[in-house]
Amino acid sequence: MDVNLPLYSAYLGAFLIILQTVLAGIVGGYRGRNGKGIGHADDIALERKVRRHANLTEYAPIFLIVLALFEIIAGQTTAILSLSVAFAAARIFHVIGFSSSAGSHLVDADGGRKMFVYARMLGAGSTLLLSIILPIMLVLHLTSLS
Repeated sequence: MDVNLPLYSAYLGAFLIILQTVLAGIVGGYRGRNGKGIGHADDIALERKVRRHANLTEYAPIFLIVLALFEIIAGQTTAILSLSVAFAAARIFHVIGFSSSAGSHLVDADGGRKMFVYARMLGAGSTLLLSIILPIMLVLHLTSLS
C-alpha cells in the first residue's frame, strides 16, 4: 500500500485553524470590550459567539483527522477534495447562522432574518451528514483493499 501526503486535508486544516482563530478573537474581543470573564452570564451575544467558536472546536478536529487518514490511504481523490470543500462550506454556513441571534436563539427569526436560521440548519445538517458519509467512505475503501 502506498502512503500519500494528505494535501487536501492540510488545506482544510489551514482554513479551519484560521477560522478557529478568527472566532476565538471575536470572543476575546467581545469579552475585553464588555468586561466579561469566564462563562456568558446570560449575555446572549456572548453565548452565541462562544457557541459558534465551540461548535467548530467540537466537530472540526475529528473530521480532519479521519479525512487525513483517508487521504493518506487513498490519495488525493476527487471524493476527498469534495468532502474537504463541503466541510469548509458547512462550517461557513454555520458561522453565518450564528452571526445573528435569529440564527442562534431564534430571536426575531422572521422576515429577512430567517436566512440566519436556514444558514445554521444548512451548516449543522451538512456537518452531521458529512460526519456520517466520511467514515462510511473510509470503511468501504478499507474493505476494498483486502
